[in-house]
Amino acid sequence: MRSIDALGKRWESFKSDVEISDVGFLFLRIAAPAGNYAWLLLSGIPASESGIFLWIIRYFIVYSLLIYFLLFLLPARKNAIYGISLGFDLSYVYLLAANTGGFESSFFIGFYLLTALHSFYYGPRCGLLVAGASAIVYFFSGYRISAPDWIDFSLRSSFLFLIALPLGILSAKLRADKEKIESLNAELVRSIDELKRLQDKLIGAEKLSALGRLTSDVAHEIRNPLTVVGGFARRLEKRLPEKAKEKEYAGIIVTEVSRLERILKDTLAYSREARHHPSHADINEMLYETGEAYADLCREKGILLRVEAAPRLPLCVVDRDQARQAVNNLVQNAIDAMPAGGILDLRSRTSEDKGVPCIVIEVADTGVGIPEEKLDRIFEPFYSKKETGQGTGLGLSICKKILEEHRGAIKVESTPGKGSVFTLSFPYAPTEAAFKVQCWEYTKCGVDKPDADWRCSAYPNFGRICWSVAGTFAETKVQCAKAQKLGDCRKCEFYTRLEVARDL
Repeated sequence: MRSIDALGKRWESFKSDVEISDVGFLFLRIAAPAGNYAWLLLSGIPASESGIFLWIIRYFIVYSLLIYFLLFLLPARKNAIYGISLGFDLSYVYLLAANTGGFESSFFIGFYLLTALHSFYYGPRCGLLVAGASAIVYFFSGYRISAPDWIDFSLRSSFLFLIALPLGILSAKLRADKEKIESLNAELVRSIDELKRLQDKLIGAEKLSALGRLTSDVAHEIRNPLTVVGGFARRLEKRLPEKAKEKEYAGIIVTEVSRLERILKDTLAYSREARHHPSHADINEMLYETGEAYADLCREKGILLRVEAAPRLPLCVVDRDQARQAVNNLVQNAIDAMPAGGILDLRSRTSEDKGVPCIVIEVADTGVGIPEEKLDRIFEPFYSKKETGQGTGLGLSICKKILEEHRGAIKVESTPGKGSVFTLSFPYAPTEAAFKVQCWEYTKCGVDKPDADWRCSAYPNFGRICWSVAGTFAETKVQCAKAQKLGDCRKCEFYTRLEVARDL
């Protein structure tokens, strides 16, 4: 069954690679033996002399079958196989011409067919080479029979070159036009796919924005009466006798109100539009502060907390409080994933993503891990693996939103039973880039002016890596001024300039 499927796939690959010139070659291989056999029947050649021609026809059929067997097995080597077949074809026409009168043979037309087909397939240069080879073979096919009529031979040979040159030039022009059309079609398909992707991204952003506004309004409306209920429940709990059943009920109310308040707090944090205040921050310092904040809790849980900070880490433009919140959420999740203790590593390093320098924070644990089928959902709002009441399901969603606001990325690798590694990547502009021409200065898009209508997250900190943090190559919202206008960073003159500089 597998061999049949493999043959089917190979046949589909063979068919998809067929061109008009391949049809010409196939027609030649069918018409040549059929025409020769018909000629043999109609020419009246005695049976005693027809044996050589039957042998030549069989020779042609055998090597033609071999050629197409090779084409079926090795479709990617089609040009080389056709080159091999040319040698056999020339020998075939040579045998026909040499056995039917040499220079006087009507089969010299076969050299014209070979020259025309190969000129059309390979182009003018190869066509001229085939014409020269055909002229030489034609000469030797008749030389052993009679002396050549040099005028007639020269005329026939010159027609080989007259066929090869214009057909080759025409073929080259058609091939160039075909490649240009295919390139334009591919570019059109890419543009359509890009437009669909951007449209889906904008629709998704609008839906999230509307959902965020609705969620924020609902959360505000719920928080006010919830605060009243929680306040009265706490007062009631304090006044009731210790062993009263009502005190237990009041305690349950207080606990559930506290849980709802945490959910509302996370919901508001996720739904509101971020107002971050970026500044140059020391990521290593932030990691050490996080390690100190969770050191006591880790000791209580039997967890070894290690901070491995990369030396001489450059400063990164981030909102320090939000970046710290993202790391804290991941650390808390890691602690919850190791109920029996384990190792928690906080690491920092530099990296590069799509040609953009990044500062990377890794939070690695040796906990229970995450099943592969759930990895795609862990960043969804309100999705949680924890038991009811143990979490809101918004911690990782908030982390992702914070990274998106910083035009960074969050990724996860996990092995069930062995642990997880969460990676936060923050793009940064090297110090030396601050003294180079920035994107808004080069393109004069207007974002650096007080009356600019465009919102651009590249300005003023990420001008030389705008396509990664705010353009069409970003995994988040498209906010670069030029990206909004052009729809594709590759069409931006600043991007083109930096690509050329990088190649140099």
